[in-house]
Amino acid sequence: MRLLAAFLALVALAAASPAPAASPFADWATVVVAGDWHAHSGGPSEAFDNARRDVTAALEGAGFAAANLRQFSVRPELYKDARPGKSDIQTIYDGLDEVASRATGGCLIYFSSHGAPQGVVIDQQILPPGVLATMLDHSCGARPTVVVISACFSGVFVPALAKPNRMVLTAARPDRTSFGCGEADKYPYFDDCFLHSMGGAREFISLAHAVQACVAAREIKEGMEPPSEPQLFIGGALKPLLPLYSLATGPPRGN
Repeated sequence: MRLLAAFLALVALAAASPAPAASPFADWATVVVAGDWHAHSGGPSEAFDNARRDVTAALEGAGFAAANLRQFSVRPELYKDARPGKSDIQTIYDGLDEVASRATGGCLIYFSSHGAPQGVVIDQQILPPGVLATMLDHSCGARPTVVVISACFSGVFVPALAKPNRMVLTAARPDRTSFGCGEADKYPYFDDCFLHSMGGAREFISLAHAVQACVAAREIKEGMEPPSEPQLFIGGALKPLLPLYSLATGPPRGN
């Protein structure tokens, strides 16, 4: 009887205890894209797919639901465990639209690829800023939206994507390259800094500033010039809300 009474007391205590708070990102639609598999030399590189894989894991650790997250790779057949979709502009749009139709809390889109002054490379095609802006308008609308673009010249996206409900973080100015896309690099520098900074960031604003500082320090250390100068835009309607979206991160990742 004493054992039964103790068991019932534990059951009552568990029932009375408040349930763990749901992540503020549990109902966000999330897309992570590796847009190429070549180094800047033209040789093979896993840098972009490494970033896709580990950014996905870091976002899940921060509270983004795996059920609402879609990954895309140029060579999806090589990554059967993750089962990414094929990196194609229409396929990415369809995936974003599908998941955003049921995960309506917000949107996060992350690209890791090469870039050009005209846009970001998606499997030998260019995704221009205006096309991405249209994709976001149709799929995410006025929801809180975070866009991260790790690519050379990616600052070109800021004017087209800048809206009151959006945050845009890019790896470089519109007229600058970014670094770390060699055959031996595990990640591009920006992605490496994003992963390292996730562990100490409480929300996206502090994360963005930490990534900017990390990239600047890494480029100085490696002697890379001119500096890429990652760009940050935060819309006026989203800025006061971002501190409320807490990143429940684990330990830092990366090199």
